[in-house]
Amino acid sequence: MPTNGVNNALKLQFGLINHENRYLTAEAFGFKVNASGSSMKKKQIWTLEQDDQDGQVVFLRSHLGRYLSSDKDGKITCGAEKPDPECRFLIVPQSDGRWALQSEPYQRYFGGAADYLSCFAQAIGEPELWAVHLALHPQASLLSVARKRYAHLSASEGEFSVDSNIPWGVDSLVTLVYVEGKYSLKTCDSRFLSNDGKLVKENIPTTCFTLELKSGKLAFKDCDGKYLTPMGPTGTLRSGRCSKPGKDELFDLEESHPQVTFQAASKRYVSVKQGVSISANQEVETDMETFQMEIDKETRKCMFRTNGGSYWTLVSHGEIQSTATEVEANTMFDIEWRGCRVTLKASNGKYVCTKKNGQLSAVSDVAGEDELFLMKLINRPMLILRGENGFVCHHKNSNTLVSNRSVYDIFSLLFNDGAYHIKSQCVGGKFWYVSGSGLVCSDGDKAEDFYLEFLEHGRVGIKASNGKYLRGDQGGTLKGDGGAVDASSLWEY
Repeated sequence: MPTNGVNNALKLQFGLINHENRYLTAEAFGFKVNASGSSMKKKQIWTLEQDDQDGQVVFLRSHLGRYLSSDKDGKITCGAEKPDPECRFLIVPQSDGRWALQSEPYQRYFGGAADYLSCFAQAIGEPELWAVHLALHPQASLLSVARKRYAHLSASEGEFSVDSNIPWGVDSLVTLVYVEGKYSLKTCDSRFLSNDGKLVKENIPTTCFTLELKSGKLAFKDCDGKYLTPMGPTGTLRSGRCSKPGKDELFDLEESHPQVTFQAASKRYVSVKQGVSISANQEVETDMETFQMEIDKETRKCMFRTNGGSYWTLVSHGEIQSTATEVEANTMFDIEWRGCRVTLKASNGKYVCTKKNGQLSAVSDVAGEDELFLMKLINRPMLILRGENGFVCHHKNSNTLVSNRSVYDIFSLLFNDGAYHIKSQCVGGKFWYVSGSGLVCSDGDKAEDFYLEFLEHGRVGIKASNGKYLRGDQGGTLKGDGGAVDASSLWEY
């Protein structure tokens, strides 16, 4: 199965909301659980793991790495370091999309409220029903399990088509919008997928889907009880006739890596159009000039993948080619962030430069104009940021931004010569700026430059024009006063 070239499907992480609209919470003290959380933060996030032998059995792992379990008397704890027999649960999906969780060894159902949770109910009632709120970053690639193809916006046909071998370019970005227990699929041009396959500007009942889980895969059920499925030769995504999800109705969500273009000092784009040679010789951006940036989790070095699936690599005489099919030492590059421009350093310790014929070679000891590149992120026109305490949102009662919410606001990301402007998507949307007191505000009439630094796998640092990093403080306020990058100033994007 294609997996974006590098990764498997994202592990499902979610919050579970009970009948009193409270989240299941794992406390650090005594490994106790309750249903008292008013929003989804770290303590309310659970990871779903499946049993290798029996695909119907699931385990629920808390943020502490411990597993939810129930004994024969229905007592609930969350202290098991490894999944034992009492940690085995079955998901019983309901017609409204909620789940009942049944203890597999004892056949009783899990439910309750506040500190009074148990797994002793013989039948499913309202206290045993849990709504599922995904905790994944909501921007991803959508893979059809049956077709082994990715969904993308087909602008010419005005539809979501499921016919891409790889999720390439901005058109392959899917944003999940969560509203009151249901999900909508938003395209890169801010339209919503309706159950008839059409793309509409407003989020209406026909664009809202209930999320269901089957064998670790996702299915999207519409307001009429039918499921999204790819149809026809182009795989038009729309609701079919099935009232039960089969393989055709199942999808995986995969991580959407940043995809970028590079422009040399000559104003020409770096390209693989000429074959294996990497050269800055093209005047327009196409798939041939777009590269997927993959950051190694351990070394934090970058690999650049072409749309043909090969990697940039250092070959003899310092030349850069796209001949590597696997990640190795010569495919790894260090990025140095220099305001509006970047430099790349190859595994030989030399800077990558652009020769007079456009060829890229790692032969420079110091960085001058020929070693500077304009790097542009092309597949995040909509920006959703999540920090260590939650998502970035507008403050309800002021012009500031907060960074500790369980729901997210979507912002527009506008490129400006190596910097970016961040703009609210609401009507008459205004720009972000850093105030004199260091607060990040969202009501600017004039755009202010911000600089994105891709520092870790899946995380970005954002530097304001004052030279400081954006960080979320302990109270959840977003500030532009970070002197260095740490956990508070790294953002999932």
